[in-house]
Amino acid sequence: MRPADLAMLAATIKSWGRELGFQAVGIADTDLSAVEPRLAAWLASGFAGELDYMRKHGGKRTRPASLVPGTLRIISARMDYRPDAADSWRILADGGKAFVARYALGRDYHKVLRGRLRQLAEKIAGEIGDFGYRVFTDSAPVMEVELARKAGLGWRGKHTLLLAREAGSFFFLGDIYTDLPLPLDAPVGEHCGSCTKCLDVCPTHAIVAPYVVDARRCISYLTIELKGSIPVELRPLVGNRVFGCDDCQLVCPWNRYAQLAPEPDFQVRNGLDSAELVELFAWTEDEFRQRMSGSAIRRIGYERWLRNLAVGLGNAPKSSRAVAALRSRVRESSALVREHVAWALERQGAGP
Repeated sequence: MRPADLAMLAATIKSWGRELGFQAVGIADTDLSAVEPRLAAWLASGFAGELDYMRKHGGKRTRPASLVPGTLRIISARMDYRPDAADSWRILADGGKAFVARYALGRDYHKVLRGRLRQLAEKIAGEIGDFGYRVFTDSAPVMEVELARKAGLGWRGKHTLLLAREAGSFFFLGDIYTDLPLPLDAPVGEHCGSCTKCLDVCPTHAIVAPYVVDARRCISYLTIELKGSIPVELRPLVGNRVFGCDDCQLVCPWNRYAQLAPEPDFQVRNGLDSAELVELFAWTEDEFRQRMSGSAIRRIGYERWLRNLAVGLGNAPKSSRAVAALRSRVRESSALVREHVAWALERQGAGP
């Protein structure tokens, strides 16, 4: 294809992307060599904790053409997810409520974005014929934030998330690796300045320096990725956050511009934006599977769900309801759950 045809195709791809529900689409090259030393240093520091997938695949994470041979460009797309939900700060301040990261209140974003990216790729194929591509949504060794930065969708904030002037950070990212030599978009400037609000607000001080997160202390890691016991010294700091943590986003000045998501799939399900800890802790495993069907929460499983809720109940204001809920699980089959229930009962002043 001639350069003029490729430029026209790039503009058309962005238009199709908006039609499919993406708020922004950009195009980046495959050169991530500048990121390799930083990633290697982060891994060497041990900050990845049990995130073994970050260590796998060799250089494929920073070398897209090694992951998908023939890749010349990455089409990076952004989809806003901020739902019309109960005020986050109000829920966090109410120790009897369960706080769920706002990205997980609706349908699993992996399914939504992957489907739309495939539709976008199919539209391209319908226009030019078969071409080489592969779709990714947080499902492979892909550096989504860095690729989106190179594609001009925003800049990396000090909390390591992507920020956009018109949208803050409440959005998902997805990519299409392709062999089409499309024209590139230019990165945008950084606009965090001297602000350190995200570092200062982190409950566990997991953001150890600008642009550096110690995952082992991050509440999102502790409540989602960690398979075993949450470290005892960190449990009081988790508060009532039972799945993920949004504090660094909530405090970010740029999120005053975050828009409510137009995508129906990202709207609140099961009243999870303001549910009570006791209520959620009473769910049976069948209820959990049924209610969390199609949700990102389901992937942590029932055992870790109860573990997280037990920590929340241990941090909740002392009450007979919290104690009764915890005592109903003291003989739970899972040793992991029993351990966290015993800790929570001690915090409630009730003992085992």
